[in-house]
Amino acid sequence: MHRKSAYILFLAVLGLLAIGIVILFSTGAFAKDSHNDVYYFLRRHALWLGIGLVACVAAALIDYHFWQRTWWIWYALSLVGLALCFLPPLRHKINGSWRWLEFHGLTCQPSEFAKLAAVFFLAFWFSRYEKETPRVWYGFVLPMAIVSLLLSLIITEVDLGTTVLIGGTTFVVMFVAGTNLALLGTLSLGGAGAILYLATHIAERNGRLLAFLHPEQYKLTAGLQQLQALIAWGSGGIEGLGLGNGRQKMSYLPYAHTDFIFPIVGEELGLRFSLLVVFLFVLIIICGMTIALHARDRFGLLLASGIVSLIAFQAAINIGVVTSLLPNKGLPLPFVSYGGSNLVVVLFAVGLLLNIYRQGVLEPPPRKEMALRARVTPRI
Repeated sequence: MHRKSAYILFLAVLGLLAIGIVILFSTGAFAKDSHNDVYYFLRRHALWLGIGLVACVAAALIDYHFWQRTWWIWYALSLVGLALCFLPPLRHKINGSWRWLEFHGLTCQPSEFAKLAAVFFLAFWFSRYEKETPRVWYGFVLPMAIVSLLLSLIITEVDLGTTVLIGGTTFVVMFVAGTNLALLGTLSLGGAGAILYLATHIAERNGRLLAFLHPEQYKLTAGLQQLQALIAWGSGGIEGLGLGNGRQKMSYLPYAHTDFIFPIVGEELGLRFSLLVVFLFVLIIICGMTIALHARDRFGLLLASGIVSLIAFQAAINIGVVTSLLPNKGLPLPFVSYGGSNLVVVLFAVGLLLNIYRQGVLEPPPRKEMALRARVTPRI
């Protein structure tokens, strides 16, 4: 499995990218920010896709230990980028969140890059202090304090989704590294309680939570997106209405080209393609964890585990939101949704996995082959 994991991973990512381009071509023309240009979002997506592919190739060629040595640089740059989101000349507000920077019409989301910075730091920390991991100070308090500095800026932007995503990834990396399970349990309960408290005390997020609990009462306000997404699923059925024939993208479903692109897949291409998207993500997770388990060293294991967790959690949250299994969160579907920063980051992450694969330890030969070698090898 390990020998073919990189090829399967590449094909799965390629399949998701292809589906994303096709659905974006179908939905982009109806987005309110398309400026009456059918190809507006498609051209911008192609630009970000090109940048992402360059980043993927670079990450696949550069030794992944480079990120172990320079983790502090990317951590510092992430802090600066997140801090700039609070400066009026640069910050850009969407849906009550100050999580974007705008430069001459191009927007960038620093929290996307903070995800990788957090994984770089965690992989570095627990590979350097491997023997001290079971201790409370080195295995829990210090790494959590450093990651929490990033999380404090992200959550202040009112970005609970990314906060949960990085928090869940931190939990996975610490679990793989061998952190005390009692401390991880306390972390889980504390994190869930903090997120619930903030969700109920921030007006807009509280509205989303109430809309999730009582969708019919908020069907024209906070629950509109998820209700229209369910209508899209129901309209598509198994076969789908046909590519380009979807109706929810026509200003009925807000952000159908970004966070809620998956329901359009179900409406136009049907349940079969929707399950195909889920299956491709499952392949990415399996191949990514296979690469992690065959990493040459502890840093590669933790880095790959963190990357797979980021992609898996983000896909799970997005799919959970658009199917009304989770409250509404502003997280795009990796490789499929329109969104430059996220596309570049996930493609860069795939390049890191490919680099870890290239330097990984191969599987031992089968027992029959070993027995055959023992028979034909002359004794000295």
